[in-house]
Formats: sequence, C-alpha cells, structure tokens
Amino acid sequence: MFTLRFPERQIPHWAARYEYAGEAELIAGPVTSARARGYLSKPEFLAIARWKTPRSASRCVQNELNFVEEVTRLSLAAGTSPRLRIECLNLLSGVNWPTASVILHFCHREVYPIVDFRALWSLRCDVPSSYNYSFWERYVAFARGLCAKVGLDIRTVDRALWQYSKEHQNGA
Repeated sequence: MFTLRFPERQIPHWAARYEYAGEAELIAGPVTSARARGYLSKPEFLAIARWKTPRSASRCVQNELNFVEEVTRLSLAAGTSPRLRIECLNLLSGVNWPTASVILHFCHREVYPIVDFRALWSLRCDVPSSYNYSFWERYVAFARGLCAKVGLDIRTVDRALWQYSKEHQNGA
C-alpha cells in the first residue's frame, strides 16, 4: 500500500531541504505547552490548525474553549486507545484526519506521522476519498516501521516525505 518514491538513504537529504514557515514557533509555543499540560488550550489549538491548513480557521474558531480542552485532553492522555486518540479529534469543528494527525504528531508522546496529500504522494498512495481508522492504522504502522528501519525520528521522515512531494509532484 505504501512504497517510497525515493531511496530510503535519501530521507536525511530531503528532510534537510524542508522549509515550512512557523514550525519552530509552533513547537516552542503551543506544542511545548500542550505536552507539559496534557491538553491544548483553544489558542494553541487554533495555532496548530492554522499551521496545518488556514482554510479551516473559521470553522476551528467555532469550537468552545472547554470542548477543545476536553477533546484534546482525552486524545493526548496516556492509556487512551489509538483509535480514540485520532477519532475524538475529528469531533472538533474544522478538524479532519490531516489536522488531527498534526495534533498527535506534535503533541502526543507516542510516535504519530502526519497524514497529508504530500506524504501520501511520496509513498505512492492515493489520498482516500474518505479517511477511516483502518487506513490510519496501516499508515501509522508503515511510518513507525520506516523510522525503525532507517533509524530516524518521525519528524525527519515526515519532513522528507513532504519536501520530496513539494519538489517533484506535478503542480507543486
């Protein structure tokens, strides 16, 4: 289902070429705070959602502060099932699987990849017409396996997948 379009040994090369505005600030601010506290405040949630996809900002703002905190507390808690972690985030207005995966990727202590059209293209995988847990579970297993195989962290692999697509995908 997932096949890397470039040799695994090139992952560090593509990751080193990665540039995406605001990531360092996101990690230093909202991500660090959420990891320490165990949930996202509404402003932190909005910052992460805006970083992933500014198009959903107007829908994300509609979420009530307490609901954002409750949902993200459940999603980031130790002992919560992987399925509940990802699927409960989709209860938030403006959040779909890609944005939910960003929250888990940056804020959860366990290793989660970001699912997005660029990463999927770099893995020769079509974007599903509708995401579901079965697809997510296979994607996470593949990404974790790739990290273990090449001895690199998930952020490095994610950056490489994104950057390779940006430079090679038609219309990028």
